[in-house]
Amino acid sequence: MEVRLPRLTDARKELRRAQITEAAVRCFGRSGLERTSIADITAESGLSTGSIYAHYRSKADLVQAAARATLAKRAEVLGEYARNENPPSPDDLLARMTGAIDPVEARFGVQIWAEATTDPVIGRIVTDMIDQLRAMVHDCTTAWLVKAEGGDPATAREQAAPVAGRVIALYLAALLQAALRPPTEETTA
Repeated sequence: MEVRLPRLTDARKELRRAQITEAAVRCFGRSGLERTSIADITAESGLSTGSIYAHYRSKADLVQAAARATLAKRAEVLGEYARNENPPSPDDLLARMTGAIDPVEARFGVQIWAEATTDPVIGRIVTDMIDQLRAMVHDCTTAWLVKAEGGDPATAREQAAPVAGRVIALYLAALLQAALRPPTEETTA
């Protein structure tokens, strides 16, 4: 008699991958990239080692996926602001962005920046995502200038570029500050 194991649907695979990357980010944020093992991620996720390796070939593959997932979350939030009927001012946008910083994700993010200096794959992920974030802030700022200031769209796009660069620089500085703060009991529990 042949025993058949149930197949995971694509949606279930994505949920499982998200479960693994979220566990990995928590572990990396707590212990660092180098000191986190697959066994740590296995314990954090509640899955088996085999399940982790069924979704990710190696720890490096998992680090890359976790970096993409973390940066994509920030991009998703910014996209919502950019599509809002009443786009926030640059100051309000920065306040919202910095208010949504998760300290564990910030610590992981700073570790990823360090990896980006020596790992070309991670470097491309970080550069691409920061460029996407800057573009979304630019879109938000352009929309705000048009709506709030009654500006011409072409002029607003031009005026928004340096503002977007400054907002992203301040946001990245806030991420670094959040990463350097000692973990609280809530983030380590």
